[in-house]
Amino acid sequence: MSGSLRAGLRLAGGGWAARGWAGRRRLSQAAAEGGGAEGGGSGSGTGSREAVERLVRAHPVVVFMKGSPAQPLCGFSNAVVQILRLHGVEDYRAHDVLQDPDLRQGIKNYSNWPTIPQVYLNGEFVGGCDILLQMHQNGDLVEELKKLGIRSALLDAEKDQDKK
Repeated sequence: MSGSLRAGLRLAGGGWAARGWAGRRRLSQAAAEGGGAEGGGSGSGTGSREAVERLVRAHPVVVFMKGSPAQPLCGFSNAVVQILRLHGVEDYRAHDVLQDPDLRQGIKNYSNWPTIPQVYLNGEFVGGCDILLQMHQNGDLVEELKKLGIRSALLDAEKDQDKK
């Protein structure tokens, strides 16, 4: 991946702590094994563990965000949408947590992660904006998308640049 493409999404200030994708995966696994907070409600509401699980597993790429891909309502959600767009990922499920307070809390409980947006690949919690940005910059996102059968558009962009 070219440095200019990587630099294209570096956000000013770099104030995010890079805790690492693997660390977040361990948090997600702990929550799934009962080590995290349980989903709220009786099991039938939109924020229940079962309802969130259905949403997370309904599609290979799922994003819980503020707003919609067409109109993100926070900078971090917008950055996630832009990263996915750069990779040519158009077919994904986005859930606006601002429309449903139970879902907003339920997804935080499910992942045992306190912030939005949250990205799931093949039912597995990846992280938020900072982790997706890190994966984009170091090339890991291309590899993870490949595992889902999604060819990153950045591979084609690099091939086109190599021809010039």
